[in-house]
Amino acid sequence: RARHQTVERRAQATHPARKKPELLATRPNEIWSWDITKLTGPVRGVYFDLYVILDIFSRKAVHFEVHPTETGELAKAFIEHAVAVNGDVQPNAVHADRGTSMTSQPVAALLAYLNIDQSHSRPHVSNDNPYSEANFKTLKYCPAFPGRFGSLQDARVFCDVFFSYYYNNDHRHSGVALHTPASVHDGTAHEIQTRRAQVLDAAYLANPERFHHRPTPPALPTNAWINQPPAIIETEETLHTNEAA
Repeated sequence: RARHQTVERRAQATHPARKKPELLATRPNEIWSWDITKLTGPVRGVYFDLYVILDIFSRKAVHFEVHPTETGELAKAFIEHAVAVNGDVQPNAVHADRGTSMTSQPVAALLAYLNIDQSHSRPHVSNDNPYSEANFKTLKYCPAFPGRFGSLQDARVFCDVFFSYYYNNDHRHSGVALHTPASVHDGTAHEIQTRRAQVLDAAYLANPERFHHRPTPPALPTNAWINQPPAIIETEETLHTNEAA
C-alpha cells in the first residue's frame, strides 16, 4: 500500500472532453436548431414524434412534421423539406442534441452535401439546445394542448394550427421584443417597430403627465446565440465600462 501497488495500475480509457458549442446568429437563416419530442397517443405506450426546426434569431418554426416513429431517414427528409419550404435558403449551421436521429449517417451526409455545419449539444447538457427546449415547453403548456391525441392525423392538425397560425404569426415572443417570429424572420418587424414608436410618442405628447419618462418600444435583438461566444461577452463588458465612464 505504501508503494501504491494495491490500486488499479492498468491504463484506463477516458473520453475526451466534449467541446462546448458556441454559435452566433446576427440575422435570420444563419443558425437553425432542431429537436424531436414525444406526443402521447390514444392508448398507453403509443406515441407520435414531433420534429421541429427553429431559426434561433427570429424564433420562427421554419418547418415541423409529425411521424409515428423516429429514424435517420425521416430526419434527413425533414431537413430537406425545411430547406425547400424556406425558399431553398439554407442556414450556415444546424444545431441539435445527440439523439440517434440527429447523429445518424443520413443526416450527417445530407448536411455535408449541402455544406451546412453540423453542431451537437454536449452529452447530458440540456442547456446546449435552449431554443428547441423552450419551444416544446411553449407547445405543451399551451392551454389548448390536449394531454393525449386520438390519432396521428389529430396530432398533425393540432400542430399545424399551433405552429402555422399561433406560434409563428400570432405569438408575441419576449425574446424578439414582443414581435411575432414570422415578422422578425421576414423583416417586417422593423416597420412595426417604427409604428410602435410613433404610437408611444403620440401618447406621450398627448398626456405627458401619465409617464415617468418618454416611452420607447423594447429594442429588437441584434444577435442570438447558443452558449454566448467570448467575443460577445467581451464586447458587452466594454460597452458597460464605457457607459460607466
